[in-house]
Amino acid sequence: MNINADKHFPVAAGLLFGLGLGGFFDGIVLHQLFQWHHMLSGWYPVNTLENLELNTTWDGIFHASTYLFVLAGLFVLWRTAKRRHIYWSTKLLTGSMLLGHGAFNVVEGIVDHHILGIHHVNELVDRSQWIYWDLGFIIWGVMMLVAGWYILARGREETVAP
Repeated sequence: MNINADKHFPVAAGLLFGLGLGGFFDGIVLHQLFQWHHMLSGWYPVNTLENLELNTTWDGIFHASTYLFVLAGLFVLWRTAKRRHIYWSTKLLTGSMLLGHGAFNVVEGIVDHHILGIHHVNELVDRSQWIYWDLGFIIWGVMMLVAGWYILARGREETVAP
C-alpha cells in the first residue's frame, strides 16, 4: 500500500518560484552587481544619463514582474497546503525550481538576446564576444532544465514507492 497516494506536491509552485528566482538572479547579479547589461541596453545603450534612467526604470519593471512570479508561486503553494496535505519533498521542489529557472534562461536568452536583441548577457566585452555569452546563458538554462527534469523524476518515484 502506498502511504503517499493521497499526498500531493504543487509542482506549479516550484516552477513559478524558479521563474521568479531566475529573473531575480538575472536582474540582481547581471543588471545591478556586474552591470553587464540593463533591460533595454541593446536598444538604448547606457551612454547617456537619459538612457541610464530609461534602462533603470525598465529594470525595475522587470524586477516587479519576476516578483509577481514568486508571489504566484507562494499563492499556489499556500492554496494547495490549505486544501490538502502536501507531500513536502526537497527533490520535487528543487527539480521544479530548476525547471522554472532553466525555462527562464532559455526563453529569455532566445527571445531577448537573439530575436529582439533588447540586451545581451555581457555587453562590457567586445561586441564580437556577445554571442558566446548569450549562448552560454542558454546552455546554462538547458543544463538546469535537464537537471531539474532528472531531479523531479527522481522525486516523483519516491511518491509512488511502496
